[in-house]
Amino acid sequence: MLDYPLFVQGFTQWLLESGLRILGVVVGVLILKKVVDVFLERSIRKLIKSSKFQTKDAERKREDTLIRIASTTFDILILLVGGLIILSELGLDITPLLAGAGIVGVAVGFGGQYLIRDLIAGTFIILENQYRVGDVVCIGGKCGLVEDISLRTTILRDLDGTVHFVPNGEVKVASNLTKEYARVNLDIGISYDADLEKVEKVVNKLGEEMARDKAWKDKILKPPAFVRVDEFADSAVIIKILGETVALTQWEVMGEFRKRLKIAFDKNGIEIPFPQRVVHQPQNK
Repeated sequence: MLDYPLFVQGFTQWLLESGLRILGVVVGVLILKKVVDVFLERSIRKLIKSSKFQTKDAERKREDTLIRIASTTFDILILLVGGLIILSELGLDITPLLAGAGIVGVAVGFGGQYLIRDLIAGTFIILENQYRVGDVVCIGGKCGLVEDISLRTTILRDLDGTVHFVPNGEVKVASNLTKEYARVNLDIGISYDADLEKVEKVVNKLGEEMARDKAWKDKILKPPAFVRVDEFADSAVIIKILGETVALTQWEVMGEFRKRLKIAFDKNGIEIPFPQRVVHQPQNK
């Protein structure tokens, strides 16, 4: 039968020795995790140099991305070391675990090339600031808002709400649509009968008015303006309109500018033609 006094005495002794050490490890891990997270956040925000081409919001997004990845990496290391110490205090021999980890490392070296490639690619994506959480990018034929980045994968959500998980090692070309600033880039067709001088004045005046509008001035860096005649198409003269906007606002700025441009063209008698085809029928002799 179980000798309860001896059991209680042994359990109490274990609590006073190993139990307290385990509690100390748990508390130490939590405190260290908090200290490291705070240290990383402050250090990264100080180390990231501001750029005249970046807005405060863009800098903040880059800092948040780096902080999230660095904190996650160090948290895993701290928890792993703390877990091994606790197992040791529980009387388990962690030597086989460490040896097993070495074997796993060798296995990863032979069979985890794709994982290693993803991790290396993710590291360079982050260090080179190719894109950040909150940017809109096109990767591997998929475009969307970057919802999260880890060292292994990039998570995109497109306009339909579909989430795409892209391994970083598969990223050959990343097109960032919202880095630092964005452009209004419009090709508009006008009638061959239109007065180009008048069209240029209407477009430029409209761009200046929109850039002064209280609802839009904070989103426009350079007013949309007439640049050139880009092409003589079959049924229209194609003009190029360019401007610059704050990142992530180019689509709404272009939508509003198109609306105002159609209204202004209608008021000034400038036609936006649609494709026409002339059919010649042979006359009966």
